[in-house]
Amino acid sequence: MEYRAFGPLGWRPSALGFGCMRFPRRTDGSGEIDAAAATEMLRYAIDQGVNYLDTAHVYPGSEQVMGEALAGGYREKVRLATKLPVWDVKTTADADRIFTEQLVRLQTGHIDFYLFHGLHEQRWARVKELGLLGWAERKVAEGLIGHIGFSFHASPRALKDIIDGYDGWTLCQVQYNYLDTTNQAGTEGLEYAHGKGLAIVIMEPLRGGLLATPPSDEIKALFEAGPVGQERTPADLALQWLWSRPEVSLVLSGMSTLEQVVENVASAERSKVGLLGPEELRLCERLAEAYRSRTAVPCTFCGYCRVCPEGLDLPRVFGIYNDACIRLPDRSRFERIAKIYPNWPAEMRVERCTECGACEEVCSQRMPVREYVKKVAADYGVAKEESAKPSATG
Repeated sequence: MEYRAFGPLGWRPSALGFGCMRFPRRTDGSGEIDAAAATEMLRYAIDQGVNYLDTAHVYPGSEQVMGEALAGGYREKVRLATKLPVWDVKTTADADRIFTEQLVRLQTGHIDFYLFHGLHEQRWARVKELGLLGWAERKVAEGLIGHIGFSFHASPRALKDIIDGYDGWTLCQVQYNYLDTTNQAGTEGLEYAHGKGLAIVIMEPLRGGLLATPPSDEIKALFEAGPVGQERTPADLALQWLWSRPEVSLVLSGMSTLEQVVENVASAERSKVGLLGPEELRLCERLAEAYRSRTAVPCTFCGYCRVCPEGLDLPRVFGIYNDACIRLPDRSRFERIAKIYPNWPAEMRVERCTECGACEEVCSQRMPVREYVKKVAADYGVAKEESAKPSATG
């Protein structure tokens, strides 16, 4: 296994970390994690040298299964990272309750890396208002938390504000891959965090599997005709693209099968900084261009539109919609979304849009945001709420 630097710490993580959000589920209709399969996957990865595991309080069943799988001496072989759902915290008492639940679920006396989950401008403001940094520091002093970090889904500007707003960060976790160089934190944020000495943990290296399975004949042919088409799988190319960057401390992969674990461990064993040459890097650029050509909404996910009075998370709405458009060329791409849409959280429900126009006033791309919201709603087959307020702009 390849091991890399981790910010200010002397400890070195495996190049591959295990993201525990996508454990396999049982086939009996219960929707529960297949604990036996997940345990086999985790222990195989650890036996091959993987030493960093990532989960969160809101990943259904994940912490519980991890706690059981790490019995028998496996806990001592790894560093655990989990997260505090800031949106569910109204007082430090809530944070205490959640943290205690996590210790019980994980069957451990301490969390090595504790992250504030999914920070953006508003959640960062809540962390500061509630005194959660001081709360976390007290847990560190008590030996219950090793190091403090955050995961992130917003703009480079927001990332810089969060990094510069607290001197105690050890790590930040960001979405990054060859398709997201200008989305969310992007390359700008990656380089800034690295320059500040933070360890950088990468999530969504394969964009939820999108980069592992080319979604069209056009993109598949482009990959196969490239300089590595017969030597690497699409997943290996995407992972090596990340590992080639010196800023990257480790790459999390949310693996769902033992086969994926075996393949990704083998990729990690071959990894090193600067591994990809100019031709392979150009291929990644061409692949990214092909994916982007199928993107329906020209959103750069800067996050400015989170001023929405109804609390709609429009960057996330457009991100999911774009992914659906990239994956399949016709309306069948929306069938699955239509089935699960009723269970989406309020901030994702596009029928709540009142067409007030606040989003368009701040959009960095000067997009007709309201028209795109209508398009998303139409393609999802979503009707506007009868109680929606009239437009503030007439």
